[in-house]
Parts: sequence; structure tokens; C-alpha cells
Amino acid sequence: MKLLNTITLKTKRNSDILKAHPCFSKEAHHKFGRIHLPVAPACNIQCKYCMRKFDCANESRPGVTSRVMNPYEAMERVRTVVERNENITVIGIAGPGEPLANDATFETLHAIHKEFPELILCVSTNGLNLPERLDELMIAGVRSLTVTINAVTPVMAEKVYSWASFKGRRYASRDAATLILNNQWRGLTNAIDAGLIVKVNTVFIPGVNDIEIPLIAWHAGERGADLMNIMPLIPQAEFEGRERPSPGMISKKRAECEKYIPQMSHCRQCRVDACDVPGENKDMEPEPPRSGAGRNTVKWFDPSEKVRSSSDNFVAIRQ
Repeated sequence: MKLLNTITLKTKRNSDILKAHPCFSKEAHHKFGRIHLPVAPACNIQCKYCMRKFDCANESRPGVTSRVMNPYEAMERVRTVVERNENITVIGIAGPGEPLANDATFETLHAIHKEFPELILCVSTNGLNLPERLDELMIAGVRSLTVTINAVTPVMAEKVYSWASFKGRRYASRDAATLILNNQWRGLTNAIDAGLIVKVNTVFIPGVNDIEIPLIAWHAGERGADLMNIMPLIPQAEFEGRERPSPGMISKKRAECEKYIPQMSHCRQCRVDACDVPGENKDMEPEPPRSGAGRNTVKWFDPSEKVRSSSDNFVAIRQ
């Protein structure tokens, strides 16, 4: 009876989170807002489709932010936005690097959870450090998680990832691919078993990982993941010359996978500093504070201000 009550409570809690999470629920997508905090610049994996920028105010895609915040600035941003917008339900950290490779992620999460325990904390990860840092995420109050998985076999993963850095050692080629996959799938399973709501993101790269996407869906569904988000490749970096999958190709691939796991169809591939109601494109950023408004105000980014290049800002964990 105690086990049954625990399962019932967990199911109800997860249902409540899903109803209020705009990135996990199509209905919540039009009702509730989220704040993405760009506090994690360092990365431990090089994906061949990834290009991070910190100086592009008008580009909307994953990996882009106007600036990187420290935990104090991130906390001030949350206070300011939540005070002005009662429909904020989720605080997410998705980069611009890998959240679990940055201690600032955990410092920020702890501070938010302490002051705003009612808000849903969400983290997006490449999964490399997930088996080791899952307990820290849960202690910090994280209740929903997104894990990006682009392959099932090392042969395929080697086509997607260039290198990985783990425990002070740099891995490349097949060694990196094998390490990444082992940690991703182990971390995913552990997170599901721990009771988190888990979404799997997969980048659809035509001519590369097409055949394995249904296998990813099957494995994720078998493990109990809640949702899958198949995202179209944004041709850039090493995949700059590749085809971006059409909406029809994405729909067909989702139809192949939905028998294994529910499919997300409302993703906007947001920036890592996004702050709005995704389904209504409502900008929730408050007005920049007046000059001399006080030491506790947020330092606002001025798009006209000259900033350093992305290579100066991005920190890759290399050996």
C-alpha cells in the first residue's frame, strides 16, 4: 500500500508539472512563461552541428545568448521578471554550453529553489555528466530534465560528435562516441528511475542519423521517458552544407516514432536566454533600469554595445 501511494503521489506531481511546463505541454505552451538563464558557458562535448554565439541579439536558435550571466545576475533577473509576470512557471538552464559542466548551474538552481520553491526548475543536458551529477540536480530542486541523444550506436555517434572531455581526459572519434552514449543512456535511465519528468531531444540530421531516430524513440520509450522532441538540423558548423529537414520530413519521422513515445510538436528551438510565453511570443523582459537605479539591478545587455567574439566568450573544456 505504501508503494502504491508513493506511485500515485509521483504520478500526480508529474501530471501537475506537465500541465504547467510550456516546453513539455502543448496546452501550457500558450498559457505559461519560462525564463532561460545563460549561466553555463563551458562545454564538455563538441557536436558537429553546434555553433555558440554570445553576441547576436537578433538570432533565435539554441546556443545563442546576448551575454553570459553569473548566478547573482541570474537571480536578479528571476526576481525582476517573476515580480512583473505571474504566469512564469519554469526556470530553465540550457547553456550556452553544457549546464552540468558548470558549477554556476548548481549555484543558480539552489538560490532559485530556496527563494521560489513553487517554480519548476528544468535543465537541458548532453548527458555526459548526468550519471555523476543527477543527485546534485535533485538536491537543487530540479524536477524536469531534457537529455539530447542523437544516436544509439557508436558508429552513428562518431558521425555526430567530434570529441568529449570527461574527468580530466580528452576523448576523440570512437572512444568519445562510446563514452557519450554510455553516459547518456545510463543517465537517462537513472533520471527516470529517480522520478524526474524527462524529455529526449534528438536533432534530425538528414543523411546522417535518420535510421537511428526510431531506435532512439524505442529505447527512450522502453525506459519510461515522457516525451521526445525531434528537432530539425540548423545547418552550421561542420554540417553547414547539409540539408535542413523540411516540416514534412519532420512530421513523417515523428509519425514513425510516436508508437514508442509521445512526440512534441510545438518546439521553437529557443535561445538560451529566452524569456516569454513561447506560444504567444510575449516578451517578458522588463524595461532596462534607469542609470543609478541601485546596486541590485540587473546589468542589461545593449545590442549596440561592442562585445567580444564568440571565441573569446565560449569556454570549451579541453585538455
